Amino acid sequence: MVLFSVRSERQLMEQVDYNFLFRWFVGLEMDEPVWDVPVFTKNRERLIAGEISQRLLEEVLVEARGHDLLSEEHFTVDGTLIQAWAAAGSFREKKDPPAPGQGSGSKGALLLRDKVESKTDAEARLYKKSKADKAVPAYMRHTLMENRNGLAVAAEVTAAGNAAEREAAVRLLDRTVAPKDRERYANRRS
Repeated sequence: MVLFSVRSERQLMEQVDYNFLFRWFVGLEMDEPVWDVPVFTKNRERLIAGEISQRLLEEVLVEARGHDLLSEEHFTVDGTLIQAWAAAGSFREKKDPPAPGQGSGSKGALLLRDKVESKTDAEARLYKKSKADKAVPAYMRHTLMENRNGLAVAAEVTAAGNAAEREAAVRLLDRTVAPKDRERYANRRS
């Protein structure tokens, strides 16, 4: 859904029904019936709650380490904006905004996120990556890549913000890099 910007699970099931690429990706034959939307939704919720995708990534990394395909010498963190499924028009002023000087900005400055929130997705933030862009309700996806073999070794989604990528990079490295190497990376970050 995220990769091809399919907006709903109903539309996704329609795509799987007639799009051969989608069928191939999920392992369906050309004549196999597609799942009902409620069945898909229930199973998706189970996958998320059971953290199956995280365990799958961990198993892939164990396999890669076993074949000496991972290096702990050079990483890259990529932060990508993910547009939330909330309309910009759903943002309203907060009932209890922080007092001046108590905001989440530098030295307590009030930022837009301190003043407004979405009624349909309270965790989404209006954010733009450059001054030329329009602010949209968004989150940020961060992927830690091992550069020698180009493998994704960790990922995380956070609220959108200016420092989100740097903070996520440190967390992802701390979770991924072996304890013996953490001191070496801590010295590089200083």
